[in-house]
Amino acid sequence: MAETARAVIETKFGDLEIELWPDKAPGHVKNFLDLARKGVYDGTIFHRVIPGFMIQGGDPNTKDPKAPRATHGTGGPGHTIKAEFNDTAHTRGTVSMARSQDPHSAGSQFFVCVADARFLDRQYSAFGRVVRGMEVADKIVSAARDSKDNPHERIEMKVRVVEPQA
Repeated sequence: MAETARAVIETKFGDLEIELWPDKAPGHVKNFLDLARKGVYDGTIFHRVIPGFMIQGGDPNTKDPKAPRATHGTGGPGHTIKAEFNDTAHTRGTVSMARSQDPHSAGSQFFVCVADARFLDRQYSAFGRVVRGMEVADKIVSAARDSKDNPHERIEMKVRVVEPQA
């Protein structure tokens, strides 16, 4: 199998390096890489952090620090992608796409499991795994947060694509 691009999510706490799985979720990997290359994720925040579960980010609505917090988690890139549920277990480090009740509603928001969450298996499209920097996810999930699990302080991200070596 040819080596695939990786993604590095840069935060004020350090970097999360993500191995992507085009064999498991080709549409989701392509979508994530396309959005990252266009800078859609840059300046968005981790807007939902739940200790013992996951950190979620990638909503374009979170780019503007003055935007109402109530809009966090409601935005997307202007398109959705078809679900690609697969046999990947949602264990610590798994990266998966967030969605609404509609299984085919994923757009740009994604989450990183900070603990095993097997109840999500075959219901969310897992498309990668953190291969370096899980301690960063642990710092993010420990941030002080409001009653809607939105961190009090902005935890911005920049997503950089690392192309495979020729």
